[in-house]
Amino acid sequence: MRHLAILLAGALAAIPAQAQTSSSAEAQALELLKRGIAFRTVAGPGNQTFDYANYLKAQLVAGGFADSDVRVEKLGDTAYLVARYRGTGKAKNGAKPILISGHMDVVEAKPADWERDPFTPVVENGYLFGRGASDNKFDVSTFVASMIQLKREGFKPGRDVVLLFSGDEETGMKTTAALSEQFHDAELLLNIDGGGGDMDEAGKPVMFGVQGAEKSYADFELSVTNPGGHSSAPRKPNAIYQLAAALQKIEAYEFPGQVNEITKASWLATAARTPDAKLADAMRRFAANPEDAEARGLLRGDPGYVGQTGTTCVATMANAGHATNALPQRATANVNCRIFPGTPIPEVQAKLAALIADPAVMVTKVESGSVPSDASPLRPELMKVIAKAVHARFPDVPVVPVMSAGATDSMWFRGKGVASYGVSPLFMKSSDSFAHGLNERIPVGEIAPAVTFYKRVITELAK
Repeated sequence: MRHLAILLAGALAAIPAQAQTSSSAEAQALELLKRGIAFRTVAGPGNQTFDYANYLKAQLVAGGFADSDVRVEKLGDTAYLVARYRGTGKAKNGAKPILISGHMDVVEAKPADWERDPFTPVVENGYLFGRGASDNKFDVSTFVASMIQLKREGFKPGRDVVLLFSGDEETGMKTTAALSEQFHDAELLLNIDGGGGDMDEAGKPVMFGVQGAEKSYADFELSVTNPGGHSSAPRKPNAIYQLAAALQKIEAYEFPGQVNEITKASWLATAARTPDAKLADAMRRFAANPEDAEARGLLRGDPGYVGQTGTTCVATMANAGHATNALPQRATANVNCRIFPGTPIPEVQAKLAALIADPAVMVTKVESGSVPSDASPLRPELMKVIAKAVHARFPDVPVVPVMSAGATDSMWFRGKGVASYGVSPLFMKSSDSFAHGLNERIPVGEIAPAVTFYKRVITELAK
């Protein structure tokens, strides 16, 4: 398209202004994404998140934001960005701002493991490859381009729209914690690192999820200490056997089934599009009664659904002993729990200790930077706005509230009482999803629809 534009400049003059500006926003989003991938925004030595944040600030200021309305704050080896799109104060129901969260950091990527250098953007066969291509620089780039385009078009929101880009969502979340302390008097928060669209392997859109809840993350260390001794004279107790017995008790236990407003709606919507009649029936029965043992058992037998049924705890690491010819002096294991919204983390810790029922096995919470958060309320007016934007592209796709089994920046804001919703417009096939993995990529064709989606949602919510 750009090659034709150069050759046919005269013909372009006849194209309506709106078409040209949309093309400009799409081109800018692609350029922002390619430049963004090249910043190695990985925690530790050489972290370029501060540089990336300043690059984004320069683009926003060049695009019409006042310099004083965009600030970058360094925090340790990382940084965060705040940008305010000022409103007129004429919004309905008061004029509390709408917050937009996303993150600039990415997980580590070792070039030797990749087919292409992870920090060199490569466009190939309709895909853009690079670390952060989907998580989360696609959304950061398309949202920034959308806001700059709205500035070009002279859009004046009725309330402030505040961009909050964190710099360590993938690790300690200290920048998110700092942002949530500063910004918690808001109408709502839209998290562009959550939710999104699913496509089947034929490329047909299946559903669009609006993330309205997420499970709390918690790690617990199980530890047993023992005087040890020579392996030629075995004696009881043995730290390894004690730890193994404790882990077996945890493995055998199932936490109760749980539902909330978000997951109940999600189960019912998923059942409506599930061809397996038995599975669909189990979803409906579980939504009506999460203690239906048969329905719960069927859903928990599927890795794709078990995380939605309640709290889960599973052993993920173990370490024991100090020599092959000695009795173990210490044995430890990590148990990772994904805790259903509304369930206090200390309650789960106490349950693990009660299950183990051995005072020799200590259960200690490992600091992870996670905080518990309740589910956000279903807001019909918000769902209507999002559905309208989705259906402008895919008229028949169901828009469904969902709960994330993982942690995002939203949990910090929900913990401060800000209703938060994941709304990334990216539609992907599961076979194309490589976030955190090798050869991460996004379809280039998703850039233009994302810009359009963000413009529609923001203009509707902030008018």
